[in-house]
Amino acid sequence: MKRNLLLLAAAASLAVAIAPLAAEEKPYQPTWESLTNHPGPPWFDDAKFGIYFHWSAFSVPAFGNEWYSRNMYVQGSAENKHHLATYGPLDKFGYKDFIPLFNAEKFDADAWAELFEKSGARFAGPVAEHADGFTLWDSQLTKWNAARMGPKRDIVGELAVAIRRHGMRFITTFHHQWLWGWYPTWDPATDCGNPAYAGLYGPKVPPSAWKNDPKPDQAFCQLWLGKVKEVIDKYQPDLIWFDSRMTIIQESYRREMLAYYYNKAREWGREVTVTYKEKDLEAGAGILDLERGRMAKITRFKWLNDDSIDWNSWCYVQNADIKNAGWLVHELVDIVSKNGNLLLNICPRPDGTIPERIRESLLGLGQWLAVNGEAIYGTRPWEVYGEGPLRITEGSFGERKDQAATAEDIRFTRKGDALYAICLAVPKGQVRIKTLGESSGRAGKPVVRVALLGSDESLKWSQQADALVIEPPQRIPSPHALAFKLGFKQ
Repeated sequence: MKRNLLLLAAAASLAVAIAPLAAEEKPYQPTWESLTNHPGPPWFDDAKFGIYFHWSAFSVPAFGNEWYSRNMYVQGSAENKHHLATYGPLDKFGYKDFIPLFNAEKFDADAWAELFEKSGARFAGPVAEHADGFTLWDSQLTKWNAARMGPKRDIVGELAVAIRRHGMRFITTFHHQWLWGWYPTWDPATDCGNPAYAGLYGPKVPPSAWKNDPKPDQAFCQLWLGKVKEVIDKYQPDLIWFDSRMTIIQESYRREMLAYYYNKAREWGREVTVTYKEKDLEAGAGILDLERGRMAKITRFKWLNDDSIDWNSWCYVQNADIKNAGWLVHELVDIVSKNGNLLLNICPRPDGTIPERIRESLLGLGQWLAVNGEAIYGTRPWEVYGEGPLRITEGSFGERKDQAATAEDIRFTRKGDALYAICLAVPKGQVRIKTLGESSGRAGKPVVRVALLGSDESLKWSQQADALVIEPPQRIPSPHALAFKLGFKQ
């Protein structure tokens, strides 16, 4: 098919007439053989950085983390003790009773989208439904949604319009397979055991359901699928992100979901993708996601790191530990150098405002990207990701505070004939890039041009046997990292 279309490209008018028909002749089938042929969209490879947010009724107690909705029912947990002391018995004040307090009275979708754009994000969107069973869109499948309760607004719909208005791709994320066994629906001593609230808390299951025994029945799988399809149809997301534990959903439903989404995207004339964790989908059917983790080296396949701006929580909590702009810059650069993208989670308050410390970090990252984005957006990995003492523990949950970068840590990206060498800290003296020394064999051709993004000063530099040596200018154009643009003799 692809070879035939390339041959037809010589006759442009014929290609325009035939290509859509050819695409329609072979819709995606709900088989791994068909779904693993779905290509990753070029826009995602170019975009590099996106933002999403955990924001729901669990933001109201602002205690622990986004698992409050589950842990408040776990006897003896910190959340359980806090809840009993603050709100009272679980049969009198359960998770459902936080929903009226989640009113989002100061939420402004356009202001959020403007902040994301200024932060340098190229794609953004909400957690459409977390594990708590409360949806943020106007759903016909459950009354437990933000359009009918709490904010009484279609949060997903408002954000879809605002984010696209600001030139970004719109994404939605789903965690709702976790609802199976999330709440103690077997326990009549809590409100979760009341069948009147099964639409929020899920079906009555034994405690062992938390360990996937039994696995979800067809009714649960059908509702899981129906919610994803509803969001696809109503909001046409450019990317759908899925949390882990999808393997508990019967495989046929996962395959049907992918085929439905990919075929719908063809109808829209848009390029879309999904992300997945661990082995929840077949390799090639979507993009692999690492939670709070990175790759140690360059990969041949595209990947994503989803990380939170808070070291400890994914939702708004008191005493948050927020990563600064410098950390975000270093994380993004390291990820991009290894063929990855960063999806950064932020933590809005329940009233719809974004804490100032989070805004400061986002805008600091955006200011750096405004100067150095040429070395990030639209780039591809080079022969090696970089050099220096910083070593990353590969895999999910590998992010650590002691992974601080130094001026000796260099990361490479490339675009066209240009090579970018990004120094992950502002150096106090010379920058020595050993990988580009004449004797290293990596440069291939002699370096003939060295410039610093954001600076119009002429740099002093020399390509020596053991390193490319650069004297930084007197005025540093941006904090956190310096991006040098290098040209080679042709």
